[in-house]
Amino acid sequence: MTSKNDNSNAFLIHISAFAGYFFPLGGVIAPLIFWQVKKDESEYLDEQGKEAVNFNLSFLLYTFILGLALIPFIFGTFFRAFENIDHMHNEFNFDFPHAFGFFGGISIIGLLGIIRFVFIILAAIKANNGEYYKYPLTIKFIK
Repeated sequence: MTSKNDNSNAFLIHISAFAGYFFPLGGVIAPLIFWQVKKDESEYLDEQGKEAVNFNLSFLLYTFILGLALIPFIFGTFFRAFENIDHMHNEFNFDFPHAFGFFGGISIIGLLGIIRFVFIILAAIKANNGEYYKYPLTIKFIK
């Protein structure tokens, strides 16, 4: 059984990942700092801190890889649109087939952000109730 103080601290460790929406790499750095400060207070805080840091590192890696994979599609969208410029009328043809790569890539990265947001909220609620939470799709960087 965990104490109310441990539950509150675990909640804050998970919620601190929202710093990533305001500061570059804040989603990894804030939980890492909070976990490092609190990990010696209890096994529960140590376990939940590792989960939060591993999850946020994993999602950072997934987003980076996805972003790299989408670069050719996004640039291809613009190159195809410029290819079809009508030189007589100076019209930029950015219709749906050309916009699909750009908006598709942005949509997928946005969807990842929503999924991350939901998982962080679920973890914070479970931690506040004193339950151990295991994030899905997490690589165990810290064991």
